[in-house]
Amino acid sequence: MQEAEFSTTSTTLASSADVNNNLAETNVIVDELSDEALLKMEVIQSLLENSDRTTYTQRLQQAAEKLGKSVRTVRRLVDRWEQEGLAGLAQNQRADKGKHRVDENWQEFILKTYKEGNKGSKRITRQQVAVRVKARADELGIKPPSHMTVYRILQPLIDKIEQAKSIRSPGWRGSRLSVKTRDGKDLQVEHSNQVWQCDHTLVDVVLVDSSGKILSRPWLTTVIDSYSRCIMGINLGYDAPSSTVVALALRHAILPKQYGSEYALNEEWGTSGLPQHFYTDGGKDFRSNHLQQIGVQLGFVCHLRDRPSEGGSVERPFKTFNTELFSTLHGYTGSNVQQRPESAEKEACLTLRQLEQYLVRYIVDNYNQRLDARMGDQTRFQRWESGLIAMPDLFCERDLDICLMKRTQRQIQRGGYLQLENLMYRGELLAGYAGESVVLRYDPRDITTILVYRTQGDKEVFLARAYAQDLQTEELSLDEAKASSRKVREAGKAVSNRSILAEVRERETFSTPKKTKKERQKVEQAEVKKAKQTIRVEPEEPEMVASIDSEPEPEMPEVFDYEQMRDDYGW
Repeated sequence: MQEAEFSTTSTTLASSADVNNNLAETNVIVDELSDEALLKMEVIQSLLENSDRTTYTQRLQQAAEKLGKSVRTVRRLVDRWEQEGLAGLAQNQRADKGKHRVDENWQEFILKTYKEGNKGSKRITRQQVAVRVKARADELGIKPPSHMTVYRILQPLIDKIEQAKSIRSPGWRGSRLSVKTRDGKDLQVEHSNQVWQCDHTLVDVVLVDSSGKILSRPWLTTVIDSYSRCIMGINLGYDAPSSTVVALALRHAILPKQYGSEYALNEEWGTSGLPQHFYTDGGKDFRSNHLQQIGVQLGFVCHLRDRPSEGGSVERPFKTFNTELFSTLHGYTGSNVQQRPESAEKEACLTLRQLEQYLVRYIVDNYNQRLDARMGDQTRFQRWESGLIAMPDLFCERDLDICLMKRTQRQIQRGGYLQLENLMYRGELLAGYAGESVVLRYDPRDITTILVYRTQGDKEVFLARAYAQDLQTEELSLDEAKASSRKVREAGKAVSNRSILAEVRERETFSTPKKTKKERQKVEQAEVKKAKQTIRVEPEEPEMVASIDSEPEPEMPEVFDYEQMRDDYGW
């Protein structure tokens, strides 16, 4: 009896040791099991509980539904459990998981076809890639990969692209804004005049000229401070977006702004200064060497936006202008071409100058003085003013002429003469610098006046203005000067200021009384430019220091022979 009890006790202890060992092994395996395997274990254990045949059949059906598998597959899992235990539920992964058995050349062709087909505005689907793969295989006379293989190869690339699209710009974090550049930088916007943004829009208002004839819709370029959302400067005109237009808008934003009584302003447009960063889209006008040169010489860095969605700060005001200002004016066309009012051109009566006055008044008295959703209890202008870390530097227009005008180099001739685009110029006090190479700055819209600079080290020092002889009362663009020179040469005449002047006046005399739309736009734009010059306070000109050896400047006769001067001076 004692031996039997001892035998039973030994067997029990042995069984307990086996159970403990199995439990230890089970715990190790359980730690390595996936969530799916643990679910299978739970379901199988419920099936192994004592039950009659009917109850077991019901539980088997419920287990199949719970696992999403057939009853036959569940029975196999139960058999595997009974034979191998938990190890039977742990699925062994393939050693080549994630790799494709298709030839590497096919993989490269599939990926390249998809990438090239989705560049820029082009779009291609994975189904279309599979069709091209089959066509390529037919050309080579070999068996193509199946369409499912093509899909599997493309799936990681498609997932990566979709994930990149879903990643949002850093954007607003509380009351702070961060913008991402195309080269991967995050610009943390923390104060005023740190990051400026710029963009263009075609104004939805048809304008007329001074005689009431229909012209077209003008372009509006705005420069906005990212920190305060304050509009720093604008450019309104008929010229399409270009680096020159951007430069004019920047010039307006940088300089202090003063307007006359005809604008009827209740507030002052008190913004000015210089940005540290200039943040724009990737348009050709923003990628130009001209703009890069402006940034280098004025000391700010140009950045391109990482994606179009990050331009909301500068694009949002355009919608506000349309809703609150442009839609209230005669000649409003609406932003939808299909729903454009038929009476838009009939009701058009505003000139460019009048629209500019309306726009300036709205920005100064309304937009910049309003609360922004992100600004709390400060207006845009108040936030800009309080967000300055230093008082803005005051620039004179001559400083900005160095950067915001076209640049070229010439040599001063005897008598203080200069030559540019077949035109002869003469400047004050330039005779003493004869023989020196100087830098010329000019506005391509009117080259009858140019600015002359002398290079001293890494700086350019303003010397004087030079005027096109006999053309002082005219306004002649660079393109018009080239066209006139070409016509004079075709007529077999010598190109000079007088021959170009004669061609310009002859064209005006014999041209039809009805000017082209482009010519009328130019006249309107010139009037706005002159109006701005009359209300702007001109800074004092830098003092001119004449050369010690220079002689008193001779007075030029009103009429002189250019052909004789060419012979005398060897031109």
